[in-house]
Amino acid sequence: MSGVRIIGVGSVNLDLVAACDRLPAPGETVTGARFAKYPGGKGANQALAARRLGAVVSMIARVGKDAHAEAALALLREDGVDLSHLVVDEEAATGVALIAVDAEGENQIVVASGANGKLEPRDVEGVGPADAVLCQLEVPVAAVEAAGRIDTKLFAINLAPALPVPAGLLERADLLIVNEGEAKFYGDALYRGEGMVAKTLGREGAVLYRAGKEVARMPVYAVPVIDTVGAGDTFCGALAVALAEGMEEGAALRFASGAAALAVTKEGAQPSLPWRKDVEAFLQDKA
Repeated sequence: MSGVRIIGVGSVNLDLVAACDRLPAPGETVTGARFAKYPGGKGANQALAARRLGAVVSMIARVGKDAHAEAALALLREDGVDLSHLVVDEEAATGVALIAVDAEGENQIVVASGANGKLEPRDVEGVGPADAVLCQLEVPVAAVEAAGRIDTKLFAINLAPALPVPAGLLERADLLIVNEGEAKFYGDALYRGEGMVAKTLGREGAVLYRAGKEVARMPVYAVPVIDTVGAGDTFCGALAVALAEGMEEGAALRFASGAAALAVTKEGAQPSLPWRKDVEAFLQDKA
């Protein structure tokens, strides 16, 4: 266990997953799917990933006062994520994600944000310090801005889903994490600050920039793909842990890429999140 302290500020969802042979075209119905429920939400996934990879993790989030909340929080509780800053909303429902996954592991996701959309700056203020703060954009930008004021060595934002944000927030971040679509959405604005930008490239691996210059690149690891849901969140949590621990940039990118590779080999966002010992064994085998 690394012992670095990470504060996750973000979403908690219950994922309703239908696994099918192929994804439907617009207006089409696909039958014969297998149904399952899993805890999810980018914020919760990344917090749990960091916890399983050795960090001491606190989660700041909102859930509804409903049956979905306990199911959505089950693995966070089980694996020791601190939920003392969790807010239970009396009116809004717990967030839900409707996910279809095909036989190749590709997916379509629709999210009903519910209580996630009501996370407020006051829910975040007064928390800290931490070695790293990790946010996403499934909660209001004002809450992410408040997270940027927490006393931390590493303020990281996964810019997903891609939304307009103040330029100052991008420049304030020590680490921005994007996929190819998000990188295209934000364009050159990603590189105006002095911090790092990590870009995942699907089958082409991942690349890490600092102050606009490439500092590390990793090819993708060849593994059997079962379900890609949660792989990006695993990458985010792993990269935050590695950098908070002081790993060199190339080693941190390798650690995050290895963790993400293991995540696609199992079903479900949170059930697929790997443990530290498994990532280290995987990377040792690939050395």
